Amino acid sequence: MLKPAALAILLFFIVSAGVPAKVSASLVQADKVVVLKSKRLMLLLSQGEILRAYRVALGRQPVGRKTAAGDKKTPEGIYILDARKADSKFHKAIHISYPNESDASYAQRNGASAGSDIMIHGLPDDLKYIGPLHRYADWTDGCIAVTNPEIEEIWKLVPDGTPIEIKP
Repeated sequence: MLKPAALAILLFFIVSAGVPAKVSASLVQADKVVVLKSKRLMLLLSQGEILRAYRVALGRQPVGRKTAAGDKKTPEGIYILDARKADSKFHKAIHISYPNESDASYAQRNGASAGSDIMIHGLPDDLKYIGPLHRYADWTDGCIAVTNPEIEEIWKLVPDGTPIEIKP
């Protein structure tokens, strides 16, 4: 039997997990993606209007900008969603053009590699049953994670070449 406090926490997680917010019912494609790291929120925008909003999980060390490969941080800055990986070890993945010139220069000045392979991705297929509960701990190596149904939707709504701004 769950204690009342544990039950309240569980119910909060279930209710707040929800489904993506739908502002527009049409399949208008996004022309920009914005990630608000401190809010664990990713927005798909079209002409400044929110098409969809998703709760996300980030790198295990989410505070601050990514400065080196292996630091477990999600980058901050302006990038391009430049490629897709249907055969990812995660359900699907969309590549983020990290590092940009600033990221690479910063890492080089500090004697490090900036890293690469930062993606928006779903869950590993063997853990897809976790669904929205994956959001309650930052668990990636620096990527932005969503549920498998969400990455399917994002895959359709976000064309290659779309800019992504990742804010603190």
